[in-house]
Amino acid sequence: MDLTNKKKIVNDPVHGFINIQHPLVFDLIEHPFFQRLRNIRQLGLTYLVYPGANHTRFQHALGAVHLMTSAITVLRSKGHHITDQEAEAATVAILLHDIGHGPFSHSLEYSIAHNVNHETISRSFMAELNKQMDGKLTLAISVFEDTYHKRFLHQLVSSQLDMDRLDYLRRDSFFSGVTEGTIGSERIIKMLDTKNDELVVEAKGIYSIEKFLIARRLMYWQVYLHKTVVVADQMLIRLMQRARELAQSNHPLFGTPSLLYFLSQNVTEADFFAKEGESATPEALLHFANIDDNDIMVAVKQWVTNSDPVLSALAKMLINRRLLKIEYRNAAFDATRIEHIKSEVAKHNPSIAKHVDYFVYSDSVSNNAYCSSDESIKILYNNGELVEITEASDMLNTQVLSKEVKKYFFCYPKELRVN
Repeated sequence: MDLTNKKKIVNDPVHGFINIQHPLVFDLIEHPFFQRLRNIRQLGLTYLVYPGANHTRFQHALGAVHLMTSAITVLRSKGHHITDQEAEAATVAILLHDIGHGPFSHSLEYSIAHNVNHETISRSFMAELNKQMDGKLTLAISVFEDTYHKRFLHQLVSSQLDMDRLDYLRRDSFFSGVTEGTIGSERIIKMLDTKNDELVVEAKGIYSIEKFLIARRLMYWQVYLHKTVVVADQMLIRLMQRARELAQSNHPLFGTPSLLYFLSQNVTEADFFAKEGESATPEALLHFANIDDNDIMVAVKQWVTNSDPVLSALAKMLINRRLLKIEYRNAAFDATRIEHIKSEVAKHNPSIAKHVDYFVYSDSVSNNAYCSSDESIKILYNNGELVEITEASDMLNTQVLSKEVKKYFFCYPKELRVN
């Protein structure tokens, strides 16, 4: 008989004391699949710009659990029936919503498991955990995948006003020091309600929602898509791309066994799920559960001295924070100029001349703070009327917030002076 006290209190710098109320949540937190999140940075390489941004996916998941607990308490206080089983399921769903993130989170979203996103891997982890825990996660998976009949529970996990966003905006603002991202998450949760099985916000909370949307827009361009963060991410992506090419051509390459497993072959989405009739944990999932930021950084430090000049140069630049120069603009860069700079870089660096695309490139990033085509944020008035935030707000330029903002970037070596 397990006599472990599974009702714990965690001291969090953002929310204060977090209560772990469900024994199942405690067991999941203790599982090695979840513990790996302690070694995965929430914001990837953002710490190269904001030194304090070293917080982890583990911290974020616990913060989201705290907000989910608060939201369920608020909704129950307003007369909505949520059973203990449903509360546990929603809490488990938000705890595990990001468990499929790999090293450096979004920075390497498609670079470890090639072209497989973290949502897919999260579902794989949940399926395996459910098997190991004798089906105790079945209801949580139903909530996570939006197949449970109470849809507002899924919206608490994944929507334009979910507990995920309410935690990461406040947490990322706190650790980066960018105060523009600070939001009143507690007040927003106090204003939550449901109508027609849909998560809504009481009218008196409209100003908190306006601030939330503005904060999200500011955080994207000031933190998540800061130009130096973008170039660092791009360099890491190309470094992993080069490592994959070398590994698959049998070039000597240092790496932990699990990292080399992914670099040496093209793992597909199907590899993360057990085939029909198989009971063993998929090999791809076991290897993925065994890698984190440490595997990448140890490898990158070793690649500095690799005989491949491209891998060595990129590794050295990242380790020493000697990043490429990046230009941002609203229109695409001139192709003639890009080709000219490529030829100049190749001419002055013969060892990488055949692979100049790793050091000179252009692409784009985009974001919109509010997507009106998705499930919209609804405001509930005292007369029972529901109005979308874009219509209810008399302050926000919702057309601007809903519009996709696209910026083009151009990266090249700093030592090359160009006009």
